[in-house]
Amino acid sequence: MEKEFLEFIKSFENKVIGLSKELSLSNFNATISGNPEDYAKTAELELKLKKIFSNKEDFEKLKKFKTSGKIKDEVNKRELEILFNSYSEFQIDEKLLEKTVALSSKIEQTFSTYRAKVNGKDLTDNEIDKILESSKDSTELEETWKASKQIGALVSKNVIELVKLRNEAAKNLGYDNYHQMSLTLSELDPSFLDNLFDKLDELTKDKFIEIKNEVDEYLASFHNIEKNQLMPWHYQDKFFQQGPSIYNLNLDKYYKDQNIEKLTDNYYSGIGLDIKDMLANSDLYEKEGKYQHAYCTQIDKEEDIRVLCNIKPNYKWMGTMLHEFGHAVYDKYVSHKLPWVLREHAHIFTTEAIAMLFGRFASNPNWIKGMIGISDEEKNQIANESFKTLQLEQIIFSRWVQVIYRFEKAMFENPDRDLNSLWWELVEKYQGLKKPEGRNEPDWASKIHITLYPVYYHNYMMGELLASQLYFYIKEKVLKNNNEEAISFIGQKDVGEYLKNLFFSYGALFKWDKLIKTATGEELNPEYWVRQFVN
Repeated sequence: MEKEFLEFIKSFENKVIGLSKELSLSNFNATISGNPEDYAKTAELELKLKKIFSNKEDFEKLKKFKTSGKIKDEVNKRELEILFNSYSEFQIDEKLLEKTVALSSKIEQTFSTYRAKVNGKDLTDNEIDKILESSKDSTELEETWKASKQIGALVSKNVIELVKLRNEAAKNLGYDNYHQMSLTLSELDPSFLDNLFDKLDELTKDKFIEIKNEVDEYLASFHNIEKNQLMPWHYQDKFFQQGPSIYNLNLDKYYKDQNIEKLTDNYYSGIGLDIKDMLANSDLYEKEGKYQHAYCTQIDKEEDIRVLCNIKPNYKWMGTMLHEFGHAVYDKYVSHKLPWVLREHAHIFTTEAIAMLFGRFASNPNWIKGMIGISDEEKNQIANESFKTLQLEQIIFSRWVQVIYRFEKAMFENPDRDLNSLWWELVEKYQGLKKPEGRNEPDWASKIHITLYPVYYHNYMMGELLASQLYFYIKEKVLKNNNEEAISFIGQKDVGEYLKNLFFSYGALFKWDKLIKTATGEELNPEYWVRQFVN
């Protein structure tokens, strides 16, 4: 049986490795060019790959290997678990699969090439963000915020259709809906997550009310209006997911004359994680028609790892670069001795944890001092405000994730319900924002994750929890530092060694819970995040 399984793996790799690389390259090129032909080619390759995973005969073989109990080798057993889950998702009707991929590609292209219109002028996401962050004109803010939501109306019908197609596939496989299936096949227990989010709601509620009150007082004064007149467009962000700049701290000034790319390179090199090869392959600056967000992609599970960004010399993009190259170093240092199937991160949220651990340093005074060269005096002056800025971001983000997690769960349970109203009920409950009077638009559909990367957002929050756990482990156990002051690991090669050897190298050999236990000596524990940002 073991020999038969290894033959299956060889056959699988022959079919998948080359195609997977071709798809990754095609997608990377499409998101840079924005050309419909490039997106069409990507959709075609994606469908081709998914059809391999939808092969009924192969799935029956995997089922036979799994139920036999005769695959004893630990590496083979783990490969089998991952392949079984990967194939399970695609055991659906071929026509249904084709429709899902085509519709998803159509929505992605709309997002990639869409530019919001304000007073007849096309605005990029960066330009929208700038207006929302800096304008004091409530009329301009309202128009810009509403314009940023226009894409929701363009894609919402397609998104609901896509939700129904995904649900149909999940039900055919014996699940209640796609949300339940997606969590289960990614090795997360839905009831575990429900409990975790209920617990986080309780743990953050009081701190959020305190911070939100501070935010409201600042913004009311900034806009010269009463607190009860504050509307969603006053919160300096399209979704109130990051939190406005309310403290006397201008982090952008530290980065406005800096080479963000070089700073990222210098930092990672300093902790023993080389990124020069990945920087050379990446596409980091704005282009016409280019995808406006940021991501890291593993092209071939060998040496080719790339990042797409739209860098501007500011705090946001410094944090984004540190974040994305956190993903990149994880991918780079997965052991190449592992079989191809296991040559990836243990879980989406474990790679998010590394990205977040490093992304946070953009606001860390020790990091700014060490990398940019501010004085001790200035470092001490901004220390309190820097912490409060990061705390505000973390608490506000945690409430935003509550909205997304609960909205998606309800949407997949019943896509025909009044989603527009549900969205605002959750926004009002967890974020404390006021619904604009009479508004009945699919604002939920303007969030790219809900439309294109569903049942994903919980991974960000779990990543934040694990990032704090890793931070304290590295600080106290690896670097033997028990001071209260926040540190940033600059120049500490021991950090790179620990991460390479006790976290990255395992790839997907261990399930996420075993990896965390191996790397930190305990299970995933939200108390570290609470200790860092709530208490």
